[in-house]
Amino acid sequence: MQEIATPTPLGPLRKPPGPVVIWNLVRRCNLTCKHCYSISADKDFAGELNTEDVFRVMDQLKAFRVPALILSGGEPLLRPDIFEISARSKQMGFFTALSSNGTLIDTPMCERIKGIGFDYVGVSLDGLGATHDKFRRRQGAFDLSLAGIRLCRQAGLKVGVRYTMTQDNFHDLPGLLSLVEDEGIDRFYFSHLNYAGRGNKNRKDDALHQMTRSAMDLLFDTCWSYQERGLKKEFTTGNNDADGVYLLHWLQRKFPERVEHIRQKLAQWGGNSSGINVANIDNLGNVHPDTMWWHHTLGNVRERSFGDIWMDTTDPLMAGLKAHPRKVDGRCGACAHFDICGGNTRVRAQQLTGDPWAEDPGCYLTDEEIGIA
Repeated sequence: MQEIATPTPLGPLRKPPGPVVIWNLVRRCNLTCKHCYSISADKDFAGELNTEDVFRVMDQLKAFRVPALILSGGEPLLRPDIFEISARSKQMGFFTALSSNGTLIDTPMCERIKGIGFDYVGVSLDGLGATHDKFRRRQGAFDLSLAGIRLCRQAGLKVGVRYTMTQDNFHDLPGLLSLVEDEGIDRFYFSHLNYAGRGNKNRKDDALHQMTRSAMDLLFDTCWSYQERGLKKEFTTGNNDADGVYLLHWLQRKFPERVEHIRQKLAQWGGNSSGINVANIDNLGNVHPDTMWWHHTLGNVRERSFGDIWMDTTDPLMAGLKAHPRKVDGRCGACAHFDICGGNTRVRAQQLTGDPWAEDPGCYLTDEEIGIA
């Protein structure tokens, strides 16, 4: 949106030194959310990395020039050594973020979080009030999470809301965007649910695809409204790289003179970066191409260094993810905007067909929009 308002020249491609690591330090959680990818529960799980293990892996990550650690769970605040780990992360110079459900952030906890100096605190909200509580399967969870967000804001921490859209909470998106503005929240992260099974059937009329398009229109309009009003906020969408292509169609309607410029910027960004610029380590030390690939392990940091695991392309999935361009079949392979999207989120194709290089069933664009009609 800033590029639409004040375009800047296309500079040299900047490659991150290493991947951002999302680290599920603990599987224990005080909630049992419907869409949990780590299948957490409120109990201890055997075999998790201890403090010494975590510190050793942090040394590996630093040596591999990883720039940022997102400390997640489960609920990371349930890990007894979370503040030791995060203090060391800050001391080592990592951008250090906390990914929490927010329910445990009371005044004393917020003081400890502030004391660490987290660069960012992200809290999940699945909607407003009753909607959130239903998703989180706990009465009062929304009020607790919002109270935690408010405490973080009052403490001067950069705080954001994460929202995963489904059919059951789509109706709360406008209210949630209003909440983000009213509460002075710094960042809004919109995650597409990794739906599988939709396929290519009736794509134009598919309710989920229409819902997604409406949500993206609302997000883009909201972002542009902030830009016009000079309000500083960050908006990010994740788990569907077709968003970049859809942005071009939004631009064609609103700012046709900016389409080519933004297209060049998006192509330089390059689309999906699972296995390249984003990595995941789970609570047992298993390394995955991202958080949605828990069923595919690349190696374990107890046995090999993170850098060795990450650069090993004898694993066919990693060889394919790191290939440039990726070799992808079906609609994705024929898409006129492949350079923007990169073939989207490969895990949906793999879950649906068994083939990680099949077309992504989560693409909500029509054949006409991707130039293959």
